[in-house]
Amino acid sequence: MNHDENEGGFISHLAELRKRLIHSFIFLIIFFIGCYFFAEQLYSFLVEPYAQAVKDDEVNRRLIFTALQETFLTYLKVSFFTAFFVTCPFILLQIWKFIAPGLYKHEKNAILPYLILTPILFFLGGILVYYLIMPLAIKFFLSFESSGISTNLPIQLEAKVNEYLSLIMKLIFAFGISFQLPVVLSLLARIGVVDSEFLKERRKYVVVIIFATAAILTPPDPITQIGLAIPLLILYELSIFSVRIIENRKLKNTNA
Repeated sequence: MNHDENEGGFISHLAELRKRLIHSFIFLIIFFIGCYFFAEQLYSFLVEPYAQAVKDDEVNRRLIFTALQETFLTYLKVSFFTAFFVTCPFILLQIWKFIAPGLYKHEKNAILPYLILTPILFFLGGILVYYLIMPLAIKFFLSFESSGISTNLPIQLEAKVNEYLSLIMKLIFAFGISFQLPVVLSLLARIGVVDSEFLKERRKYVVVIIFATAAILTPPDPITQIGLAIPLLILYELSIFSVRIIENRKLKNTNA
């Protein structure tokens, strides 16, 4: 193959990548516009954990905004977040269509499960935040309110729309990304970077790293930090198990 053919092949790959990226971007924009028409319903869905956590309070709860454009910008943010969440599988599909033609059959069989598992794990992380972490965290933070008997003036939460929704979206994204740990470790095992013994021997260091990461990715409270750290520890142990399975398959194929 001469230089011109190499250059032509490289340009065709760039053109293919450009086409896939444009398709993904158009798909994202279409969903973003569609989600904006349902921004109020999406807002209602995301605020539901807060509403359920305070429904039995004697205080008349509300969410406030302090800038004229705050609610509008929040709706834009919610719409884009939802659109990105929904289009992630489509983006992964475009990535798969781009790389699949250059892979052998056994390589396709090895990578395809990870492309399916990635959005599932992200979704599970989001579910954990929505149904467990946020209600517990809200109860924890509200426990610091005061009626004013010991503080002269009452201390009461007046949560801002933008701040609350930014918090829950940040947590969903942080948990979703963190839940990709088994995928990352399994892929590293397939290319020979790590093995099960390596992961077991460094378990004590990983525990420290996981809790430090949880402290960085979450608000400074024990509920969300422990809520992220414990699932990650469980996922790490599952990763060791999955890496061992990969090693056994490699050994079986070598002896065959």
